Amino acid sequence: MTSAAALLGARRIVVPANGISFEIFEAGAGDRVALLLHGFPQHAVMWRHLVGPLAAAGYRVWAINQRGYGATSRPREKDAYSLEALTHDVAALIDAANPASVALIGHDWGGFVAWTVAIRKLRRIDALVALNIPHPLCFRRALEEEWRQKLKSAYAGFFQLPWLPDRLLAAGRGAVAARLMQMVAGREGVFSKEAMDIYRANVSAPGAATAMLNWYRAAGRDILEAEDLDQPIDAPTLVVWGLEDAALGESCLDGAERYVRDLRIERMPGVSHWTPEDAPERVHGLILDFV
Repeated sequence: MTSAAALLGARRIVVPANGISFEIFEAGAGDRVALLLHGFPQHAVMWRHLVGPLAAAGYRVWAINQRGYGATSRPREKDAYSLEALTHDVAALIDAANPASVALIGHDWGGFVAWTVAIRKLRRIDALVALNIPHPLCFRRALEEEWRQKLKSAYAGFFQLPWLPDRLLAAGRGAVAARLMQMVAGREGVFSKEAMDIYRANVSAPGAATAMLNWYRAAGRDILEAEDLDQPIDAPTLVVWGLEDAALGESCLDGAERYVRDLRIERMPGVSHWTPEDAPERVHGLILDFV
């Protein structure tokens, strides 16, 4: 199996932060740092199209395997995946990188973490990019008020069950997870075989599926209940949105301007939830232009 480092064109490093060890893939050099936060049920290798262009643009790029993923520490307790723990991971990693400026880029669950770091001002963020993930309060409103979003998000209720979704996600050495990802993509060719091999190995590793689902069970609860997510975001913010997202409706974008002082939204027709892999050239063009 081709290594993640080879696919990313990066060197693998291990960084201790917030009491655990993080597997990080680093490219480029300097004190302008871009932190890349993957989503569910993926791996840092999802950024393979973006790492090289960002490094060539002068960034030191850290593509991070977040807690529970890859070779990063995998705590067993559900509450170890609270929104507070996940966001403090990022704050501690920013400290470890010792940057002069930070571009924080997140997709899916990595985007929720990025949004919350910026909302709570845990560290200074100079540019925020969220890929197919809305501001948490916009998502909460859509989930509460719109039956279409309730249907799209119904899978998250299944994820709250004990052991059954964990077993299914890891079944067949990750074959079920791979099939779900392909269904959400809506077409063939979004994921390379090399990347999918890594995703499958990742989700079928001992304890990994449970760790991934614990994001929904702990941080998901926090996203729906936190009372401090209405603080205005000062960092210039870019939202890139594939309009064929099977899990999140375009209406989740409504009202974001109330929470972000400097907001730019780019809608991408014909692109699925997996924006960085479904339309890599357009996505990294937008991000490079923005940061």
